[in-house]
Amino acid sequence: KEVIRLIGLILGGTFLFLFGILDDKREFGALPQYIAQLVAAGIAVLFLIIIEQFNNPLTGQPTPEWPYVITVTLTLLWLGFMMNTVNWLDGLDGLATGVCAVAALMIFIHSAFRLDQVSVSLLPLALLGATLGFLPYNFHPARIFMGSNGSLFLGYTIGVLGIIGGAKVATVLLVMGLPLLDVVWQIVRRLKEGENPVKGDRGHVHYRLLDLGLSQRQIVLGYYFFCAFFGALALVTASRLFKLIALLVMVTVVGVGFIVLSRRNRRRHQVLENHEPTMTP
Repeated sequence: KEVIRLIGLILGGTFLFLFGILDDKREFGALPQYIAQLVAAGIAVLFLIIIEQFNNPLTGQPTPEWPYVITVTLTLLWLGFMMNTVNWLDGLDGLATGVCAVAALMIFIHSAFRLDQVSVSLLPLALLGATLGFLPYNFHPARIFMGSNGSLFLGYTIGVLGIIGGAKVATVLLVMGLPLLDVVWQIVRRLKEGENPVKGDRGHVHYRLLDLGLSQRQIVLGYYFFCAFFGALALVTASRLFKLIALLVMVTVVGVGFIVLSRRNRRRHQVLENHEPTMTP
């Protein structure tokens, strides 16, 4: 089963990499990108990469087996969400690369030392090596940019790695919590404002922090620390209840941060509008 899943990971990742190259050259719209993501996620499902069940954080017992349609739907949504999260995260030099490196490190430690899945742990270890090798060229000021081929591949790989080992979805949720919540926030905000939910803008957290005067390095390093801190919480205890509490704390902290950022950016725009010079005839 591990070999079959590995083939699915390689095939899906290769497909996204090739599609990303075409996307970077021809700049496809949102629909072709989502179709490509659905195809890649479908490849994963065909090769037995499926979320079969969760563990109840209160009892520690696995949930009853769900119907196949539900498990496949959850898997497609999970992988699509992860691909879009990393793709939208790739807005500052080294941001997506470094965060994915942190995620790969946490998944590796969790697999190798907590679950004793040595063979599975080689996959996040390989991803960690790839991202660390690329990061010096992608960190600010970047000499090489990732593009869609890199961001879609990384999101797909992180999503798959969260499935193929026990209890690693919770680890990925804690490590990638800030970027994931940012995606949810942007979709809700755009729908509320009557905008296209998948159309890019400068509403993401990293752009808002940049507009407030923080440097790219400060923002990127802050993301690294935040993701590493909550990822480490998933490693210090085996208690699923503790992980759930940590996840709820993170959601609260990030939610409050989103509100504060929104208000500060709104006030900043109002001040700029009030100080705009008026044209005299």
